[in-house]
Amino acid sequence: MQSGVLGSVLEASSRRGAVVAFDLDSTIIDNRPRQVRIFHEFASRRGVAELFATRAEHWTSWDLCEVMRNAGLAPQRVAEIHDEVRSFWWERFFDGGYCRWDEAVLGAPELVRAVRDAGATLAYVTGRHEPMREGTLVSLREHGFPLPDGAASRVHLLMKPRLKMNDDLWKTEAQGLLRALGEVVAAFDNEPAHANAYRQGFPEATVVHLIADHSGRDIPLLPGIISIDGFR
Repeated sequence: MQSGVLGSVLEASSRRGAVVAFDLDSTIIDNRPRQVRIFHEFASRRGVAELFATRAEHWTSWDLCEVMRNAGLAPQRVAEIHDEVRSFWWERFFDGGYCRWDEAVLGAPELVRAVRDAGATLAYVTGRHEPMREGTLVSLREHGFPLPDGAASRVHLLMKPRLKMNDDLWKTEAQGLLRALGEVVAAFDNEPAHANAYRQGFPEATVVHLIADHSGRDIPLLPGIISIDGFR
C-alpha cells in the first residue's frame, strides 16, 4: 500500500505546477532525539538522575507526564518535578539551536528529493515559528533535504509568524500560501486535524497521514485520507 501511495504522489509531482506539502515534526523529521537531549540536560543540571532513563521511544505523545511515566518514574515523582521540567523543556524545544539534535525519518529525505526531481514545488509547512528558521534549515541541510534557494526556488519553508499562534489556525492559513504556489497534489502530516484540513481544502489532492506521535486529540480522519507508518 505505502509504495503504491508514494508512487502515485511521485507521478502527480510531474504535473505542470504541482505542489507537494510536507509537515516537519513527526512527519519527515523525528524531534524525539532533541527532546531526549533536553531531558538529559535537565537531569545533569538539576541533579534529577531518573531522567537519564528517558529514550526516544518514551515519547508516545506530547504529554511530558506520560513521557516520564514511560521512563519508569513513579506518579508522585512525576507530579513533583513536572512544572520545572516543562518550563525547562519549553525554553529549549522552541530554540532553533536545539534542532541540530533532530533526525530524519527513515526514507523521508529520499522521498522529498524524488518529489522535487519529478518537478514539483516543495513546501515544508510547519508549526515551528520564524525564530527557528535558521536552526531548521541547518537540520534540513544536514539530513539531505532540499532547501530554499532564492526567490525563484521551488522549495519553500512556511513557518508560523509567532510561537503562540495556534497550529490549527496556522495550517489553515497556510493553505492560501500553498494555492499561490500552484496546484496542491499531495500533503503529508501526522496530526489528524491537519490532515483533515488538507482533505477539506484540497479535495483532489492525495492526503497522507503519518502514524506517529501527535497532540493526542481523539480526532477521526476524514474518508479518503491514507495512513502510512513510514516511507520505507
